[in-house]
Amino acid sequence: MKIAVVGGGPAGMYFSILVKKAMPEVEINIYEQNKLSDSFGFGVVFSDETLSEFLTKDPRSYELIRSKFAYWDNLDVYRDGEVVRITGNGFCGCSRRTLLELLAQRCAEEGVTIHSQHRINSLKDVPESDIIVAADGINSVIRTELQADFGTVVLPKKNKFVWMGSTKPLDAFTYFFKTTAHGPFVAHSYQYEEGKSTWVIETTEETFEKAGFVVDDEAGTKMKLEAIFAQELDGHPLLTNKSHWRSFPLVTNTRWHKDNVILLGDAVATAHFSIGSGTKLAMQEAIALAQSVIENKEDVQQIFASYEANFRPHVEAIQNAANISMAWFEGMDRHVEQADFMAFAFSVMSRSRKVTYENQAIRDKAFTQQVLAAFNARTKQKEGQSPAFSTYKLREMNLPNRMVMSAMGQYSAVDGRVQDWHLMHYGSRATGGVGLIVSEMTAVSDSGRISPGCAGIYTEQQAQEWERIVDFVHTNSSAKIAMQLGHAGPKGAVQRLWQGAFEPLNGQGWPLKAASAKPYGSGYPIPKAIDRAEMQEIIEQFVSAAKRADQAGFDMIELSACHGMLLASFLSPLTNLRDDEFGGALENRVKFPVQVFEAIRSVVDSQKPISVKISVEDWKVGGNTINEGIAIAKAFKDAGADLISVTSGGTVPDQQVKEGPMWQVPLADAIKHDVGIPVMAIGQFTTIDQINTTLLADRADLIAMGKTLLVNPGFVLQSAAYEQESLDSLVPAPYRVGIPQLNKTQAWMRKEFERMKVALKPQSHR
Repeated sequence: MKIAVVGGGPAGMYFSILVKKAMPEVEINIYEQNKLSDSFGFGVVFSDETLSEFLTKDPRSYELIRSKFAYWDNLDVYRDGEVVRITGNGFCGCSRRTLLELLAQRCAEEGVTIHSQHRINSLKDVPESDIIVAADGINSVIRTELQADFGTVVLPKKNKFVWMGSTKPLDAFTYFFKTTAHGPFVAHSYQYEEGKSTWVIETTEETFEKAGFVVDDEAGTKMKLEAIFAQELDGHPLLTNKSHWRSFPLVTNTRWHKDNVILLGDAVATAHFSIGSGTKLAMQEAIALAQSVIENKEDVQQIFASYEANFRPHVEAIQNAANISMAWFEGMDRHVEQADFMAFAFSVMSRSRKVTYENQAIRDKAFTQQVLAAFNARTKQKEGQSPAFSTYKLREMNLPNRMVMSAMGQYSAVDGRVQDWHLMHYGSRATGGVGLIVSEMTAVSDSGRISPGCAGIYTEQQAQEWERIVDFVHTNSSAKIAMQLGHAGPKGAVQRLWQGAFEPLNGQGWPLKAASAKPYGSGYPIPKAIDRAEMQEIIEQFVSAAKRADQAGFDMIELSACHGMLLASFLSPLTNLRDDEFGGALENRVKFPVQVFEAIRSVVDSQKPISVKISVEDWKVGGNTINEGIAIAKAFKDAGADLISVTSGGTVPDQQVKEGPMWQVPLADAIKHDVGIPVMAIGQFTTIDQINTTLLADRADLIAMGKTLLVNPGFVLQSAAYEQESLDSLVPAPYRVGIPQLNKTQAWMRKEFERMKVALKPQSHR
């Protein structure tokens, strides 16, 4: 077999080493356009986990690399003079030039031929080979030539960054956050050899413009940044090497191979530098491709198919984490302004959702104890209080803990009347210890229901049935209960979830209403665009429903303005096509939903809070983004809302969204800090650790769970035992005999989880 590798970077060389070592008979040629001694940038960084992988795959490369690396366990977070050191984070740094020289040495030892200063401008320039590996970087000429076949997308991201160095010695990976008159800057800094450190300096596009930087003005950039980071540099200069400002290019490819060409390294995928070196991901890809070559011998298509099938999920997971981390830095202005420094530092550490409170505690318990102490001090809780079980107050509603049962449709009502099922459903979650229950979206009119099985509160009888549930919750638990009021709008008249997965009722439904005469999706009925008279009628329906809910004893009202329902259909440009005063610009689209809110606020007991649930992202080109979501939340805050329940999507059926644990936390975070209003975070919380992590980073005030509590009504009680919280006030008297057993079981589980996490912690390579 003959393999041609285009690009002599770490990915191409490491792949060649591994294949040649395992299959000496294979001829491998590397074609590199630059000299082997040429290198742009300064240092690269690897984690203990990555070093362990290198040790397993090629001990000789590992030893060479290890002999030249600077190693550290510590990570420092600086913010305008404040600093905290976080230990137990094993990393090492190395000069990029040194790394290339060491890998070139290994190539020579194994018999890989490197053709330096050999530029490949086209596939036609590549000598005939069985496999062509395109490892020629972000601007890959091979990938560009076959861009349509690979489905390549290169998306420049928002922030600006510049790659520089310094003679400033560092004994920790350090984030230097600096606030200037123009806006925030951050330096991602680490030592890579004696007397040399890498400084990747990043800022927002707005700050870049305000500060007057010029993309390719190295001298001017150096001078300005040395002034900004004068205290941190401590008299040391910044070093340049083609140090021009750039926007990070996010590279993705729908397909990774075409005929006998396979993509590798930055040519196939990029991951933002904030989660570690892109070199790390490139070399992991090299390992995976080499393994596929070794396992599948000369079956080229099987080599490619196996490589992509086995490693694409890993690459996409890394990219997803990197994108989440990158988004945090794109919004770093809101984080830098956080009042509590320890919450800020913990937000830095947990930003990508890969680090949580519990696994950070395994690495550095002193740091997490500081974070917890800071939380309890600012929220006026007792020492050592678990965040999830801390109290919270909205107006005169006092919650015993921060965990909320999210609105989850039961589709089990009869003529809008809740049944014994609902008493059991809400009662069991209340006696299961949640701090707040939010009812399923309850219709304000018969035609406002989603399905024939939806609950309503548009008659006195319906209100009386709800009052029975409210009384049970208040009598048998410390939980509070909120009524979510809504109108299905264009998403009404559909089958129950388990009967037809929300398919239209096919002639058995009812007329639908919406902002515009646009169906929710293909095959759905066309709703009527409501006029001014109908708007007033709907406002009156909401007011009547709110009065009934207030009189029934609900502790809070939540207004549903999300997921493409009636009020949400006004908010999104995807569904609001009106040309009157309620359409067009956002300030017009928000008018009617705000009018509804103001109307119900005027009739509900002033001691009771009212929240609004909004979709802050539509996840569809042309729809609302977080910027519009922030503006919508601000409009409701100005109207008197006490809380924003932050969700997203559901506006159109062809949305493109990437879900995962805590996936909507960044949205809640943005609303909380940019609008300055309490928020409820929603989105696949499944563990108490995830809840505590979000609260400690000050990214939300309440945590809502839906599906988690549907399948496990005892989640909160189990979590209380796991957190060693007292269960006496949470468990109803008839059940308290079970407390000792629950405490014993959860204590054992916690001990086992911690033992497992310690065992899985990567070995140190110091």
